[in-house]
Amino acid sequence: MSPTAGFLGSLALTLVALGVVFWSGLRARLRVHFPAVASAVVLLGVTIYFAEQLGREYDLEAAGAIKPVHLALAKIATAAYLMPLITGVMTLRDRRRRRLHLAAALVTLLLTVAAAFTGTWMVFAAEPL
Repeated sequence: MSPTAGFLGSLALTLVALGVVFWSGLRARLRVHFPAVASAVVLLGVTIYFAEQLGREYDLEAAGAIKPVHLALAKIATAAYLMPLITGVMTLRDRRRRRLHLAAALVTLLLTVAAAFTGTWMVFAAEPL
């Protein structure tokens, strides 16, 4: 599988999994939510793997200032996945933490979308090798 196909496929599946995570979380369907969270995290790892492979096919320095912006956002977004994980455990112990968990999940989702957007911009701005 080419890095481009692997990246696009895994990114699409990650976003679908995140949609299921969000939907099931809002509906408190924990039997769907927990496996969806695990799937989203695994798919995120696969997406990052293919993104690194894809990056080897482009001169990312040619993309200019968007490269450091994307890399910073991508690292922050990846680390942000700890927030909903921690607040999710807190919510299981005390249901009053549900709003905090929702806020953490929304921040993480927004960071993920921002990283995907800037990554796409970076690839389009880069020169193929």
